[in-house]
Amino acid sequence: MATDRKAEVTWRGDLMSGKGRVESVTSGAVAGLDVSWPARSEEPNGLTSPEELIAAAHATCFSMAFSGGLAKEGHTPEELKTSATVTFQPGEGITKIVLDVSGRVPGMDEPAFKQAAEQAKENCPVSKALAAVPEISLTARLEG
Repeated sequence: MATDRKAEVTWRGDLMSGKGRVESVTSGAVAGLDVSWPARSEEPNGLTSPEELIAAAHATCFSMAFSGGLAKEGHTPEELKTSATVTFQPGEGITKIVLDVSGRVPGMDEPAFKQAAEQAKENCPVSKALAAVPEISLTARLEG
């Protein structure tokens, strides 16, 4: 079954001096997030950016795909900690994404962990949606 998700944003003014606000999302979990061009291209100063929201989405999707893949192979993770860093270059767009994951997975060795992480990176829906990004890298570390 397909699932639709919606976000509503209001923008006022021009690009350089205007401001926007993520007003709502389908779930109601996120609302009232302010955005601006300076927050996107210089310093956030308490505001968010599309790239920060993409980083959150990518880290979450990757973690879900990784957890699902590990469990399918009989290795349910105790914990996965994932970060995604999205690099935005004004005039070019998103130029790089760096995924970093560490995890505790009983009964798994480092090579198998890294291979499963690579599969998750390639197959998570957000990774696929971001396929036009020139570089998406991954660092994976098995703990304990």
